[in-house]
Amino acid sequence: MANNETEMTLGDQIRVGRARRKMTLRELAAATDNSPSYLSDIENDRRVPSEPVLRAIADTLGLDFDDLMASAGRFGENADRYLKRNPQAGVLFRRLSERNVAPEVIKRLMSEVPELRDESDK
Repeated sequence: MANNETEMTLGDQIRVGRARRKMTLRELAAATDNSPSYLSDIENDRRVPSEPVLRAIADTLGLDFDDLMASAGRFGENADRYLKRNPQAGVLFRRLSERNVAPEVIKRLMSEVPELRDESDK
């Protein structure tokens, strides 16, 4: 397992979150309406869950949904539609990627621009 949370895989994050809640795999499966074997595959990074499954896991374990989505390499259906309707958003993403902008800079940008703030920060 990775040494710090920024290096943890999606499966690591879910496993640690489940352990913090003192939940068994079967309890998490029942709470999220999934099979224990499917969740085991996710925790062992053999499968990447859908957006609704990630939402259920995040809600059940009190994990940050955006962090899980990012770790899963997913943008989400709404983000995909937004990118198609707003090409400049794609330009912004490409610039961030091409210039390898550090996570701290992105977080600062999100906190400084009112439209990008998380709902809980407003």
